[in-house]
Amino acid sequence: MRTAYSVETVRAAERALMARLPEGALMQRAAAGLAAACAELLGRVYGSRVVLLVGSGDNGGDALYAGARLARRGAGVTAVLLSPERAHAGGLTALRRAGGTVAASDAADELIERADLVVDGIVGIGGRGGLRPDAEKLARLVERSRAAVVAVDLPSGVEADTGEVRGAAIRADLTVTFGTCKPGLLIDPAREYAGVVRLVDIGLELPGEAELEVLQHAEVARLLPVPAAESDKYRRGVVGIAAGSARYPGAAVLAVSGALRGGAGAVRYVGPAGDAVIARFPETLVSDSGPAGAGRVQAWVVGPGAGDDAATVAEVLRADVPVLVDADGLRLAGRDAVRGRTAPTLMTPHAGEAAALLGVRREEVEGARLAAVRELAAVYRATVLLKGSTTLVAGAAGGAVRVNATGTSWLATAGSGDVLSGLAGSLLAAGLSAVDAGSAAAYLHGLAGRFASDGAPVGAHDVAARIPDAWRDVRS
Repeated sequence: MRTAYSVETVRAAERALMARLPEGALMQRAAAGLAAACAELLGRVYGSRVVLLVGSGDNGGDALYAGARLARRGAGVTAVLLSPERAHAGGLTALRRAGGTVAASDAADELIERADLVVDGIVGIGGRGGLRPDAEKLARLVERSRAAVVAVDLPSGVEADTGEVRGAAIRADLTVTFGTCKPGLLIDPAREYAGVVRLVDIGLELPGEAELEVLQHAEVARLLPVPAAESDKYRRGVVGIAAGSARYPGAAVLAVSGALRGGAGAVRYVGPAGDAVIARFPETLVSDSGPAGAGRVQAWVVGPGAGDDAATVAEVLRADVPVLVDADGLRLAGRDAVRGRTAPTLMTPHAGEAAALLGVRREEVEGARLAAVRELAAVYRATVLLKGSTTLVAGAAGGAVRVNATGTSWLATAGSGDVLSGLAGSLLAAGLSAVDAGSAAAYLHGLAGRFASDGAPVGAHDVAARIPDAWRDVRS
């Protein structure tokens, strides 16, 4: 499992480690890892042209010491100092002794234009509020450059704890981060500035609970329910789907498809799209008696394509089983009704729906996704899965937020969210917690999207059809 920790936690771990090490040893560890990554990216170090963009913090020192190592291997290394009087003294001395040179920031244009590699050591993990004008100018020069770009710890201009980007920022091909990932490296919009993230172990001792968790194949495989010899459809989990309307019958079909391919032992459907559902999936148990009369279920999915059917949403929320609320259900579910539930609730908004629930603009959610998902979970006392390029899952009781990045931009297609709802509902019915069901469903859904698209347009039904392939891939 990949984890990310807050700046405060990282700083505390660094202080504890530095107290046990000789002075400067920790920076040398970081510089060694940084230099190795730069050399690997360059391929041929001797004769290459390297420009270091150096701010006044410790990551400027990391860049200088790494630059010294590259200079000793024959690279032509020049450091552009944004604050010459505050640059790391030891790093400057090491660079000069190795044959590197120093230039003022007004020479940066020509240097960056001719560089093979630019190392961004402008602002460290403590940066807040965007770049200053002199650093912003460098970021724009780098954007126009053909050089490879390596960021030290995280790209300058992105906020480490939140993933927010306020104005211009360095867009890196590779980010070399030390000790642990920082949240901003895993969450959009900052994630897209980081490029490939390479973690260098510098010996930090970190606490058990992180700010963020990123599940890998092995963790997801352990979550997925597998039927035993004595399993029957009820033991595997029966999920109820209350979805669709005369205007949106396809939403019901897609939600049912996600549930069936997600491993549900049986699917009970209630709603006006029964004929369409049976025509596509004859194994579905269709009822016209409403949620209360549909029969026993272990979880409900409500909302996809529901239109204005507030009564059905309210009835499902009164059920004493886990409930997933999506799409129209999010708009129709009363906040107090959700907060008052004793069984788990999983809400699955996209950024626009989350913005409506929070009473803010969509752009505010997209720019501060971590804050938004945590606020929704706290306000509704529910687990919240915030859909997007990086899907975030925040638990009702707080704790680490789960991050999923298995998806593809081709999943931005009508009905894709309905498939995800059915898939997550089937995992809820199988007994997974709301956080685990949301995390595993997002992971499988993302893989299915990749398998279905392979870089080409697809429809939601194609994604649903590849869920079993994703399941097999995870368990293989």
